[in-house]
Amino acid sequence: MKKIYILFLTCTSLFSISCSSFLEEDPRDGLLGDNAYSTLPALYRNCVASLYNCVGSYKDSEGLQGTGRGIYDLNTFTTDEAIMPTRGGDWYDGGFWQGLYLHQWGVNSDAILNTWEYLFQSIKLCNYSLEQIEHFSATHTDKELPAYKAEVRALRAMFYYYAMDLFGRIPLLVTSDATGAEMKQAERDKIFTFIVNELQEAVPFLSEEKSNIPGEYYGRMTKPVAYFLLAKLMLNAEVYMDSDWTDGVFPDGRKIFFTVNGENLNAWKAAQYYCTQISQMGYQLEKDYSSNFAIFNESSQENIFVIPMSKTLYTNQMQYLFRSRHYNHAKAYGLGGENGSSATLEVLQTFGYGTEKVDPRFDYCYFADEVYDLQGNPILLDDGTPLVYYPEAIALDVSNSVYEQTAGARMKKYEVDNTALKDGKLMDNDIVLFRYADVLLMMSEAKVRNGEDGTGELNEVRARVGASYREATLENLLDERQMELAWEGWRRQDLIRFRLTSGQNVYNGKSWFCKDAKTDPTDKHCDIFPIPKSIMDGNINLVQNPGY
Repeated sequence: MKKIYILFLTCTSLFSISCSSFLEEDPRDGLLGDNAYSTLPALYRNCVASLYNCVGSYKDSEGLQGTGRGIYDLNTFTTDEAIMPTRGGDWYDGGFWQGLYLHQWGVNSDAILNTWEYLFQSIKLCNYSLEQIEHFSATHTDKELPAYKAEVRALRAMFYYYAMDLFGRIPLLVTSDATGAEMKQAERDKIFTFIVNELQEAVPFLSEEKSNIPGEYYGRMTKPVAYFLLAKLMLNAEVYMDSDWTDGVFPDGRKIFFTVNGENLNAWKAAQYYCTQISQMGYQLEKDYSSNFAIFNESSQENIFVIPMSKTLYTNQMQYLFRSRHYNHAKAYGLGGENGSSATLEVLQTFGYGTEKVDPRFDYCYFADEVYDLQGNPILLDDGTPLVYYPEAIALDVSNSVYEQTAGARMKKYEVDNTALKDGKLMDNDIVLFRYADVLLMMSEAKVRNGEDGTGELNEVRARVGASYREATLENLLDERQMELAWEGWRRQDLIRFRLTSGQNVYNGKSWFCKDAKTDPTDKHCDIFPIPKSIMDGNINLVQNPGY
């Protein structure tokens, strides 16, 4: 049974802030007063548990996944993994979706602005919680207090991780009322070091319990979640330690060192260490790939961190399936659909779609060709003919083509919950953020980058779905990450981390089926999103990211 937490503070109540004052907003405006922090249970509810309202959401640009026009969309529809094609009068939206795919966003993007505000408001809420815990600690000696503080610090580090990944040079705020000179940006390497230190110092005080299992630690920041973040940080150390991402020069992970458990380890060895810690905590691949995304997937032995979902207990929503399915496809399940997002031609090629060697995960991840309802009956179009998706007919704009409504393979990954509410957005499948298959792939990659053999970990992942043996090379690992982690929100980060022989990252240096590579190999400004203009206008201390 899912545990219900009574949360007295909601993130959404604090998002009615002006664009120009996000760093000046007093987070205490929405709180209950000093009595909200007078006892240990009240302190926990209002300073720790309440922060988890910021992890999931039902509003655009809020939450780490599940909603639209936020972190997930910025990390997915800017890549070769997914596209939102214009379909006649559908999905142009003022050029927003095409702009994401073509890397034509600018400083006036509302989606980028709202994502920035969401992340920094979440950070400021964490800061305020830490201040209240410190205030309480001055007069109380409860043994739980160090753990409360560590959990909030780790949550703040996670929000900083996403902010740094998206925006690069950002303000480093450690108080809830920072003003003026305190709001200057820090270089990306300083933000990166801060995040690593915060997580390392928090880890000893975090619970070892599994966060994906209902109970006291359900959906919470626990030790394995922090280890996963640390592994991800180490794996991207070359990127995050590079504060000038446009100069064509980047550090060498073998020469970036961290103190880990008393040892001096390079980035790749540090990544391996944290992956090993997770492996030793009892996680393993599920025998059935699809069980990780099933209705009531809380029993997964593979999922590490999830957004708890319930059609009756929580307001968190999942929009991805709703957006992807054709109207009649969704209707056949008794749900809603918007006939949008699709796989790209690159995805089809990577999976081997249409060949005798198609990867088994294609059928787990995508609807393609003729589709059927839950009883096995063909789903029909309005004219009575079967609904058929045409994956290879995809284009940036399919308007006025015979495939306007049917071009593209559609998202299938999560089991259909035909009892879901709100057109299917309120479902009982927890949204998967971190899982053990990624840990194995990170371990494999870290070994390869360090001159070691990562073939064992790679093929452990592949064997689970019956895929053929492959050598662990960087090229194979990038493909594997696309197949194993399809539409899980990692593709942008992966493309930036992986480089071509020229040194240019794949994100900018490789042509996609309807997006050309950058002609100037030094033009990497789109690796990082701009600081929104309204934020710049409200704070003269901020300096715009290069190229904007």
